[in-house]
Amino acid sequence: MAQKVLVVEDDGHIAELLELYLEKAGFEVAIASDGGSGLELFHSFEPDLVLLDIMLPVLDGWSVCRKIRESSPTPIIMLTAKGETIDKVAGLEMGADDYIVKPFEMKEVLARVHAVLRRYSKEEPEKRRLTFDQLVVDLDSYELLVAGQRVDTPPKELELLYHLAASPNRVYTRNQLLDEVWGFDYFGDSRTVDVHIKRLREKLEGVSSQWALRTVWGVGYKFELLPGETK
Repeated sequence: MAQKVLVVEDDGHIAELLELYLEKAGFEVAIASDGGSGLELFHSFEPDLVLLDIMLPVLDGWSVCRKIRESSPTPIIMLTAKGETIDKVAGLEMGADDYIVKPFEMKEVLARVHAVLRRYSKEEPEKRRLTFDQLVVDLDSYELLVAGQRVDTPPKELELLYHLAASPNRVYTRNQLLDEVWGFDYFGDSRTVDVHIKRLREKLEGVSSQWALRTVWGVGYKFELLPGETK
């Protein structure tokens, strides 16, 4: 069965080109020209991936991304004419998996679509649940429990925390985390890791005296077990 891509783009020419190239690559495609209809199509079409423009009528791309993330880990690639770092960071903070700056080459779009879908299709049959004091990181249900309460967390943040916590006290460089969490073919930069760590710290700092998310200055990050912690 063909994988499905939802394109939310108000520029008819760009939307038609994306549809043409994606269908030629074997995807089933649905098109929405504004944020409101994009959200409706998301629930009825049930795509495997969303290509989401930022500047949209009715609801902008950031709002659509936020609403999708309230209920679904479906991968989202943002399409934006804005190349400033702050706009890229805003999308990542809201749960986007990648971003593409216009104007773009269609081959770049296809490469990123395939890369993101590969990351999400990797099957890991082993149980993926880690438990620490006041903390449960569950990749099977994509849930983060902090002090017994479920905390809404974008999928990539959860995957990053799981990766760090699965090897307590090991220090990872930013490039290692990009390679191992985002994938070798990720097109972003190390700023992506910093953004996600910042968001995780806002959720986790002060929760327990038995573990901590640490910065190792000049190197990277680690999930540190403090004296007295048992896994």
